[in-house]
Amino acid sequence: MHPDLDATRREEPSADVLRIRKSIGHSIARARQNAELTQEAVAERLGIGPEAVSRLERGIGSITAERLVVLAEMFGCRSDQLLLGASQRPEDQAGALWSMLDGLSIEDRDFILGNVDRLVAHLRRRAE
Repeated sequence: MHPDLDATRREEPSADVLRIRKSIGHSIARARQNAELTQEAVAERLGIGPEAVSRLERGIGSITAERLVVLAEMFGCRSDQLLLGASQRPEDQAGALWSMLDGLSIEDRDFILGNVDRLVAHLRRRAE
């Protein structure tokens, strides 16, 4: 069969798709670490090899919705929390920040918010 007519050929993912995969992978890695699970433990529960978990966390390849839900249950978080960090929408990014703050003491949240406030002010001054 002629290469141009081969329906099984896949196009290379766009830069946006690669960025999204990497961001979701980073969220998966963070959630796994927060749940105090090793890549090996996650691999065993999923019935895959540790290298496959490593690839997921590095954003190599895509993840199915079903596997995302299973991971969220395993990590004790919501599946949308694993996705929010990949979005460029401010409301989704706010949700990602909220999930990072969840479970921290009031003092720790105040500390983080104060630092974010100073960082935003610095970036705005730099942009002027």
